[in-house]
Amino acid sequence: MAKKLLNYINGAWSESTATEYLDVLNPATGETLGQVPLSPIKDVDTAVQAASAAFNGWRRTPATTRIQYLFKLKTLMDERFEDFSRMIVQENGKTLGEARGEMRRAIENVETACGIPSLMQGYLNEDIARGIDEMMIRQPLGVVTIIAPFNFPGMIPFWFLPYAIATGNTVIIKPSERCPMTMQLVVEIMEELDLPKGVVNLVHGGAEAVNALLDHPTVKAISFVGSTPVALHVYSRGAANGKRVQAQGGAKNPLVIMPDADVEITTSIITDSVFGNAGQRCLAAANIITVGEAQNIFAPVLKEAALSRVVGYGLDENTQMGPVISPQSKTRIESLINKGMEEGAELVLDGRQATISGYEKGNFLNPTILSNVSPKGELAQTEIFGPVMSMMHAETLDDAIKIVNGGNYGNMACIFTNSGGAARRFRYEATAGNIGVNIGVAAPMAFFPFSGWKDSFFGTLHGQGHHAVEFYTQTKVVIERWLKEWSRQF
Repeated sequence: MAKKLLNYINGAWSESTATEYLDVLNPATGETLGQVPLSPIKDVDTAVQAASAAFNGWRRTPATTRIQYLFKLKTLMDERFEDFSRMIVQENGKTLGEARGEMRRAIENVETACGIPSLMQGYLNEDIARGIDEMMIRQPLGVVTIIAPFNFPGMIPFWFLPYAIATGNTVIIKPSERCPMTMQLVVEIMEELDLPKGVVNLVHGGAEAVNALLDHPTVKAISFVGSTPVALHVYSRGAANGKRVQAQGGAKNPLVIMPDADVEITTSIITDSVFGNAGQRCLAAANIITVGEAQNIFAPVLKEAALSRVVGYGLDENTQMGPVISPQSKTRIESLINKGMEEGAELVLDGRQATISGYEKGNFLNPTILSNVSPKGELAQTEIFGPVMSMMHAETLDDAIKIVNGGNYGNMACIFTNSGGAARRFRYEATAGNIGVNIGVAAPMAFFPFSGWKDSFFGTLHGQGHHAVEFYTQTKVVIERWLKEWSRQF
């Protein structure tokens, strides 16, 4: 029987009171890796109470002391780097190279958060009036929650976790029930930090646990990444309960190819962007817009590059693309491909009948390309979250930008060109929060916010960098006057 995963509450591992468990499946092999509990409200409340009890002591711990735990965490994550990467491959399905890249970004966020003594500094003005000084200081919020998605089980929690604890908050992590084992491993190594009990807690679960966190009066802030419908639910319900919420939603990322783009480099970058992580990332390219003669130049080479992509189990070093997360996801992607053809798109490359020798139980799709996709059709407007390239055409850059800005999402938009003028205009006019110029995945470094616009984000402050520091702190303005001057007292 598969091992049941445990919750981590108040510095100890404990079995959930859940009556229902889900199997955690390897999406490439179909094997059961473990069983994750769907923790009820009771478990959530226990974790919140533990985090609340730990808060007063943790917030009084100097920032210079708090970051010593992060320095040690960074060392431990480096030492266990391959263990984390292999765990991500097994429960998520991505390639080993992609998993290593994910964990490197997680560690970069720990490194950035080690600068909290400077990052959360306030400011002071003397003599705003005679003998009166005014200052602004930052203080932690209290108990905060991270609700993480399946597609980056190692990286995305670290957009939030190190900043939250470094600024003096206590944390409850709710990993995806589809990929819960990576964060289980993270918390296991965090035990070696000897953090005060209750500072970091882990509660497994599904919708009931999420709603319990959104409703709990002691929880002060929610950080979420997932699909747009769920992000909107999290934002609406959390905000209605008076909480700070940052909710990253879905995406439909457009890439514009100008006729002067470098053929070899652009083809390689776009292929990686569309099919990397089997298309299951919020910065995956989806709608490829060729401008003018770029259509004739790039259509054949993109197909050739997709055909050569090696699909298989991510632990095999030669694999370039793994499976999608579940049979249900595979079925949904196939139905969207069918929908695109019903809307008049041409199926240039069909990846629906993928079979990988030795992994017949896996959720595999081969790279798929559809051309002549209508910018206003359902396929062009729906997040597929799979290895599907939707190609469309524009006669001019003006037309391409109209297509880009006509979508509901605004996570990322990229342009490939050798023209500085075209690149600047695109950067200026494209309505997306992350812009790439000759970049296929415009993923911000840890010291920049992971931006997002329109239906890709609900809230004001994003994860990572200064935005995370501002999100997890509240400003206090102090105006003070001392009635007796120091020189007269002593």
